[in-house]
Amino acid sequence: MSAAAFANVFDPSQYSIKLIESSAISSVGVGEATIPPIRQFNRMLGIDEDEFIRNTNGTFKLGIEFVNWGKIGDAYMHPFGAYGTKFGSLTFYNYWLKYYLQGKSQSISDYSLSVQAAKSKKFMRPAKLPNSPLAEITYAFHFDAGLYAQFLRNFAESRGVQRIDDIVDQVNIDPINGQIRSLDMKSGEHHKGDLFIDCTGFKALLIQGALKTGFEDWSNYLLCDSAVTVATKNTETPAPYTRATAHPVGWQWRIPLQSRVGNGYVYSQSFISDDDAKQVLLDNIQGETINDPRVIRFKTGIRKKVWHKNCISIGLSSGFLEPLESTSIHLIQTALAKLLAFFPTQSFDEELIDQYNALMREEFENVRDFVILHYKLTEREDSDFWRYCKNMDIPVKLQHKMAMFKSTGRLHRENNELFDVISQFAVMFGQGLIPESYHPLADDVNDLEFDKGMNAIKEVITRSAEAMPTQEEFIKKHCEFKPSP
Repeated sequence: MSAAAFANVFDPSQYSIKLIESSAISSVGVGEATIPPIRQFNRMLGIDEDEFIRNTNGTFKLGIEFVNWGKIGDAYMHPFGAYGTKFGSLTFYNYWLKYYLQGKSQSISDYSLSVQAAKSKKFMRPAKLPNSPLAEITYAFHFDAGLYAQFLRNFAESRGVQRIDDIVDQVNIDPINGQIRSLDMKSGEHHKGDLFIDCTGFKALLIQGALKTGFEDWSNYLLCDSAVTVATKNTETPAPYTRATAHPVGWQWRIPLQSRVGNGYVYSQSFISDDDAKQVLLDNIQGETINDPRVIRFKTGIRKKVWHKNCISIGLSSGFLEPLESTSIHLIQTALAKLLAFFPTQSFDEELIDQYNALMREEFENVRDFVILHYKLTEREDSDFWRYCKNMDIPVKLQHKMAMFKSTGRLHRENNELFDVISQFAVMFGQGLIPESYHPLADDVNDLEFDKGMNAIKEVITRSAEAMPTQEEFIKKHCEFKPSP
């Protein structure tokens, strides 16, 4: 992603871009589910979406279903896109909340086109229909992360990036200014550079191995430190949503691609062994396995300095938040967007670096808090794991958000944080945090108009979902995956 972004932006006559990676080192490659901002990244590169889907075994994603999180037997969906439509002066969920507290509605999902379409396995891109929910469809993708990497590699190389298949043996530091001066390779080659982007994953070979920037551990909030993954053959047509099912320890993902399903179980070694975790996963998947289960270790937290000297860490080397809300690829994307905005001169101004680090910390912390919300907001006490999560201390800002929603039904999006009030509402209400009151401006619509309006919106959402083609039909028409022979 970094090489492709730079290749797209920088004039090759002014900049030389080298991408060093080794075919002998495998990537983590579990980032198969995404959120809608990835479409902006692909558009920035000028990538044709149908070509991208065809080349990555992709499917479309309208949201994430959460099963057994608030309590065992519960299920709700965090949808992409809005609930309802324009209605009065407030965000729609405020009016629905009034309706709910009056006993007139049981499910906010009735007012979400994304949920209705996802459950019916429907999909289409936004239509040019004024005043229609079909014009506001918001979506992301599921794809094979390895194929996406190959797709972007080809993109970058076609635009002048020099790819070097080698392994870094030594990082050389300038003794005067403390910057990275060059890299010695296993092959004996030597590569100098002005700016180094550390994409070496959890190893953080440059930002930590050479520059010793340190790491801030967040495992007191997010207990899971391992994942076991396995792919299975499809047993049904792919659904356009990700599923996250909570187990007594951690949770399991299900990500449907065109030709297979990605499965994984995220857990804590302190509460379950690797062997038992593998068995939990194998006991709860559908279809024949394609590969052997693979265990991945991770640590949740952030690099104390994401950017230090002339080195910027992007991806897992900068920090990690478990894939519950499919944010890993987005954090790469937002890091690149901020880097291009703060791109340095060779003086590497400290004010610039400090501001970048502050913004990336804020981005990570906001995502962290949203992920914590899923664990904290539970009634489950069926295991030591869930009892810890239910009773753990959480960041003060998240405490205030939950308390304000509980007492007033209000939510606030701070500094354009990634997850807006609709996402916050979906998770808080979906996991059983029921407000004691609603926004008083919801009373500005008279009762007769209010009831008629709410019923009409529900009916339009239902009809709109019915009018959509199935995802299978859409993919066959536009972007069917053609595996390499």
